[in-house]
Formats: sequence, C-alpha cells, structure tokens
Amino acid sequence: MTERVNILGVKVDAVTMSQAVERVANLIDAGKPSIVATANAEMLLRATHDAELKDILNAASLVVPDGAGTVWAARHLGKHMPERVAGFDLVQELMKISPVKGWRFFLFGSAPTIADKAKSKAETLYPGIKIVGTRNGYFTADDEAEIISQIKSSRPDILLAALGVPKQEKWLAKFRDELNVPVSIGVGGTFDVMAGVVKRAPLWMQRAKLEWLFRAMLQPSRAGRLVALPRFVLKVHQQKLSG
Repeated sequence: MTERVNILGVKVDAVTMSQAVERVANLIDAGKPSIVATANAEMLLRATHDAELKDILNAASLVVPDGAGTVWAARHLGKHMPERVAGFDLVQELMKISPVKGWRFFLFGSAPTIADKAKSKAETLYPGIKIVGTRNGYFTADDEAEIISQIKSSRPDILLAALGVPKQEKWLAKFRDELNVPVSIGVGGTFDVMAGVVKRAPLWMQRAKLEWLFRAMLQPSRAGRLVALPRFVLKVHQQKLSG
C-alpha cells in the first residue's frame, strides 16, 4: 500500500499515474462500489469548511493528487508525493487500456450534448472503447431515480461524473451503494476538454505547473478562485508549523 498524506485533514494517496491506474483496475476487479477522488488545492481548501466533503474524501478508496498545489503541499509538509496525477490524464489512461480490459464507461454530467461529444472523441482516440451511456448534468431531485435506473441498467465498470466540486462527490457518495458501480470518479471539466469546448493548457504550462493560471485566463469566471491559492498556501504552512 502507498502512503496517504494528510493535507488539511484530507488523506491523499502518494501515487504515481501508473499506480493510480493499477489501483483502479484492482477496484474494478473487486467489484464493490467505490469512489475515486481527484484532489486539487481548491477541493482540499473547501474540505476545511465542508465536513461532508471531507468525510467523503477520507472514505474514498483512492484520492489522487490532482494539481501542482497538492503535490507542493505534501512536499512542504515533508512528505513523499511522487507526481501530480491529474484527473483528466487519469481518465485518458483508463480509457486507453479499456478496450483490452473490456471496461464499460458511463459519462454523466456537463451541459447538454457535451457528454455525447466527449463519447465521440473517446471512440475516435481509443478504438474499441465501450461507452455504454451518457446523461447531461442538468437535473432536479425528481430526475434522480430515472438517472440511477439508466446508469444501473447500463452496468458500467467506471462512472465518470462531471458535475463540479463538491456536487459530484456528494452525489456519488449519496447513491454509491444504490448505483453499485465498481468505480465512480468525479471528473470536473474533463468532458468539456474532451469535447473541445474548453482548451487545455499548453504542455509547457502544464510542466511549469501553471495550468491553473491558463484556466483563469481562458475563463475569467474562474479568476475569483485564484484568491483561494494564497489561502491554501497559508493553511498548509500553518499545518506544518503546528505539526
């Protein structure tokens, strides 16, 4: 088992991408409903004042370090964190090997037509992939029974939910046992990127750990979230001093 690093009260797995993929494969083989979370700085900061989210993350079967901020925090605390495991990249790695594994995906979330476009993109990139259903993320509580029925009847091995944080994590946790999907992952804006609606940062910005800045430049509505980064750094430093 890999080490789990406590960052602001959330235990994050110190895994590489290949280890994360292997862990997901093992969860699918086990067949019990489980949740995989992708923890970036914003999610970890939110969990400091959202007890429900914190409990969900700490009960998850795997919490990957999604974001340079998470990796920095672990290392600042003196802990080993080998690399960033971005949620988008994890999904691509799982999709890439799924034709050989025979895994079945269900894409749930984002605006109307986006999941369908992401499905088409995946089928182009990964010939033989099995995407057994899609459903947009616009719904009310009255629609949930129908959505659950649709997902269950499709019998996916991996449910990707793009509802935004923390809605996706709370929805997956609430219906985890009823859905009975081996692996459910909250994937944020993954479908938007796959569908070509939102661009991903150039590789040099990803490598320079500036993907957060690129997103803020591209989507001014996200700029307000940048103020969370100094708060995150401060809280992590306070954790180190109190440790």
